[in-house]
Amino acid sequence: MSTFVTITTDEKNEEYINNGFEIMKSVEMSLSSYNKDAKVFQLNKNLYVPLDKYLYEALTLSKEYYQKSDGYFDVTIGSITKDLYRFGEDERVATSNELKSAKVNFNALRFNPKEAFIKKGIKVDLGGMGKGFGVDKVSEYFKSAQVNDAIISASGDIRCLCICRVDVQDPFDEESILLSFESAQSDIGISTSGNYNRYVLSKENNHLIDPKAKKSQTLFASITLIGTMKSASLDAYATAASVMPIKRAYEFLDSIDVGYIIVQSDKKVVISKNIAVYIKNLSNFSKQKP
Repeated sequence: MSTFVTITTDEKNEEYINNGFEIMKSVEMSLSSYNKDAKVFQLNKNLYVPLDKYLYEALTLSKEYYQKSDGYFDVTIGSITKDLYRFGEDERVATSNELKSAKVNFNALRFNPKEAFIKKGIKVDLGGMGKGFGVDKVSEYFKSAQVNDAIISASGDIRCLCICRVDVQDPFDEESILLSFESAQSDIGISTSGNYNRYVLSKENNHLIDPKAKKSQTLFASITLIGTMKSASLDAYATAASVMPIKRAYEFLDSIDVGYIIVQSDKKVVISKNIAVYIKNLSNFSKQKP
């Protein structure tokens, strides 16, 4: 998944930790567009792949997110992220003409419980929800084993099965913490999407691609969502909101059951009115006041 994964729990649960990492590896072998043996890589290469349970579920969820976000979450942006910018591999800057010509069309992806097909020129990239999906699968395993004190983290996607403390990075200063808080309830997810970690040459060429405009977003520095819904959903909705126009992004997030902490590119910090439902003991370390 091109990131570090951590699982934190009591030492007595060591066997569950090892199994948790094995589950995450299984998810990666299904959803990865980097690993040549993974299902999504094979789909992109051959335009067809037989599905396993993880990829069928992930594609089904992606269709739901595509519809709910009015097309701003679109896993067929792989033609841009994989072929043009090549994020995480032999990275380069895409030209304007290349971006205009890129094929992005969710309807060019067809699947059923057994198999998936894509049209030529289309590539699937599940990076906008895959880490959250993996976190969900490990969380489900821990809950089934009645391990309720675990914290599972895959980069910006965190699941706390207990009360936990979370720091939000300052997107304009990677050595600084913007905000810190505790979860107000157990089994809560936190997902952060930002343009400051993965980009080519400058943040104007970041990995958060607006599938409608076919270019990197520049309006939001980071969006952190907190909620009780699936981590895959939080991951996807943070990704979708990040590439929306500002007004539309807030309208979208206010319409779903999440709290949010948003840092706009103009350094304005916006915290949702319902934030106390999800977090407590909020501390502000930034000079920029919300």
